[in-house]
Amino acid sequence: MTDEQEVPVPPLVAEAVKKAAVAWVAVGDRPPVALWCVPLDGGLYVVSGPGEQSAPGLAEAGTATVTLRGDHGGRIVTWPAEVTRIAPDSEQWATVAPQVAAKRLNASGSPAELAERWTAGCALSRLAPAGAPLAAGESLPDDSLAAPPRETTAVRKTRRPFRLHRVRRR
Repeated sequence: MTDEQEVPVPPLVAEAVKKAAVAWVAVGDRPPVALWCVPLDGGLYVVSGPGEQSAPGLAEAGTATVTLRGDHGGRIVTWPAEVTRIAPDSEQWATVAPQVAAKRLNASGSPAELAERWTAGCALSRLAPAGAPLAAGESLPDDSLAAPPRETTAVRKTRRPFRLHRVRRR
């Protein structure tokens, strides 16, 4: 197969992409982050930046790893993705940004205002399938893959519960 020919998208990946609302995206060696996404044209579109979701390294990346869930809520496929950043002054931005903005839940303003705000400092990225699934079906891990919580500045001391009346100890 030459470089000019497109790699066929496996049916499982194509179907999972069509139904995706949330994707776990890993860039490089970073841990995956959950991102809301919009499926369009056989790929997933993700907005990141100030005032939107945080996706460290995604705007500058060329590739990423995407994990999607199925109808039952569990992971069904992990696949490699080619990341393309959509430029705000491009024809593709004019077509795609309003569609993505219309799907954005709890946004302040109209979809046109939201898309205009994104041009200032946000990145609109397209994640397109770029090969065979890395994990699907029997090759999915059996364990939970739960990781310890990451360090954060949002830590506070846990207070004792409030009691209106004294509780007697016996």
